[in-house]
Amino acid sequence: MAKLVLLMALSFLPALALATRWVKDPLVVEGKVYCDTCLAGYETTATTYIAGAKVRIECKDRVSNRVIYSKEASTDSSGTYKTVIPEDHGDEICNAVLVSSPQFDCATAAPGRDRALVILTENNGIATKNRYVNAMGFTRTDALAGCADVLKQYEETEYGY
Repeated sequence: MAKLVLLMALSFLPALALATRWVKDPLVVEGKVYCDTCLAGYETTATTYIAGAKVRIECKDRVSNRVIYSKEASTDSSGTYKTVIPEDHGDEICNAVLVSSPQFDCATAAPGRDRALVILTENNGIATKNRYVNAMGFTRTDALAGCADVLKQYEETEYGY
């Protein structure tokens, strides 16, 4: 009986070792949340970053479009959020989505900048475990003073148009 138990234990050890070898490291999703202070629709030199903003990472089924995975994160004092995703979501469409801003005068999600695609699989040729998400933004209710000069910088080019 002892030999049978020993034989069974020895037969499971290689399978257990193989299984633990294939455990993947978790992915780290990182991005920034900003306030579009000039109502430009993109980041400018007048842009500020929002501490305490909430972002949700959500993955949807490709066929049913049903949310399969969801995890919230908050931004730090620099407007950066960072969260660990322990599972592979290669068969799903994943996005970072704006949830809320603590700034009452900059709390409307900017159209087209309210979500960003994020690839959450290791089977894609990306060498690192880090996944950097495009910055997402909220817009102010009114543009800051001086924004006309800021936006003018982006209109001028070396070609004059």
